[in-house]
Amino acid sequence: MERLRVVGGRRLVGRVRVPGAKNSALKLMAAALLAEGETRIGNLPRILDVEIMAELLRRMGCGVELDWSIEPGDHTGVARIDVPAEPGHEADYDLVRRMRASIAVLGPLLARCGRVKVARPGGDAIGSRGLDMHIDGLTRLGAEITNEHGFLLASAPTGLRGSTVELDFPSVGATENILMAAVLAEGSTVIDNAAREPEIVDLCQMLQAMGAKIGGAGSSTIEVQGVDRLSPVSYETLSDRIVAGTFAVAAVMTQGDVTVGHAVAEHLRIALDKLVAAGAGITVEENGFRVVMDRRPSAVDVVTLPYPGFATDLQPQFAALNSVADGVSMITENIFEARFVFLQELARLGAQVRTDGHHAVLRGVPRLSGAPVRSTDIRAGAGLLLAGLVAEGPTLVSEIHHIDRGYAGFVEQLTELGADVSREPDPDPF
Repeated sequence: MERLRVVGGRRLVGRVRVPGAKNSALKLMAAALLAEGETRIGNLPRILDVEIMAELLRRMGCGVELDWSIEPGDHTGVARIDVPAEPGHEADYDLVRRMRASIAVLGPLLARCGRVKVARPGGDAIGSRGLDMHIDGLTRLGAEITNEHGFLLASAPTGLRGSTVELDFPSVGATENILMAAVLAEGSTVIDNAAREPEIVDLCQMLQAMGAKIGGAGSSTIEVQGVDRLSPVSYETLSDRIVAGTFAVAAVMTQGDVTVGHAVAEHLRIALDKLVAAGAGITVEENGFRVVMDRRPSAVDVVTLPYPGFATDLQPQFAALNSVADGVSMITENIFEARFVFLQELARLGAQVRTDGHHAVLRGVPRLSGAPVRSTDIRAGAGLLLAGLVAEGPTLVSEIHHIDRGYAGFVEQLTELGADVSREPDPDPF
């Protein structure tokens, strides 16, 4: 067990390279199951979840090689996934419980094999994220799904058939699973109220490169015309907008000057507008953007919504920013009801915060005070680390395996920007 030791007070200055998006990379790896042969996926982030997905695919009979870059500051790599004619159709519990994104194999395996057995997933404890919409959507395509002893058992005895699927909520995971099943289904499928995230567009573009017929990617209505087979491809993963946003917030909190490279500013339009309102100067460049801050930030209100709204995965980072901002702010969390658990840890650092249902009010203080805290999920861990960057004395962040699941080379990149962050043994893990 390790923890992070963060000593605050240093201004972040320099340039950082954003790797491929975690929330895209894992789904692209699952999509490789749709085509026999070797698919190459580049710009993968060097994170624990990619290693877990690689092992999951190996246990399904795929040959998987991960090659990581040796260039300084580049924490990306390439996966070569060789999919057999008949991949295995069972996803083991010991891997699925560690990563919720493993449920993404449900759709492609059902389409390729006609049957699948997948353990109900684990992942971050940030609220109820049921699989009802996944199940309902695949059922509309002709699947028969039961829940037995912690596993989802799905089959398509007469094959998958196109249909109209109306989602109650624009769920990213449900959209992805239904989409990956529909590309090999007979006839046409329409997904209404589909998720619109850039990662959905990324998946659609890879599937199209494989030979899928998809229209409406990035809109609330996706249309799919099923095809008989898909072909393996070489594809580059979209850059991670949440990692890019995290570094942008860190620059503002530390009153720094950071250029975030290999990033798409348009994917962060609302978040960057919030940082401008907080007092930052932001310049969009050809392959990223620069964030400059020269004073204490002003408090900004945040309301999380599905894309193109403010991302829930940036809410903890902005809570950390508001904890040291000038003024009072309100954060409204509309996606994950348990995400405010993180605020209890932020309060240990001296943040003045009060919660009421899915609202939180923060009154900024001039400086936080370092203390031992616990990372409860990926983004909470990032938020606590950012808070430690502006706290007096050392902040000790435990359970950092959460951070390692979502941020490639995070400690190294922050250190290169001038932060005092290091790993050390955790003598007293929570």
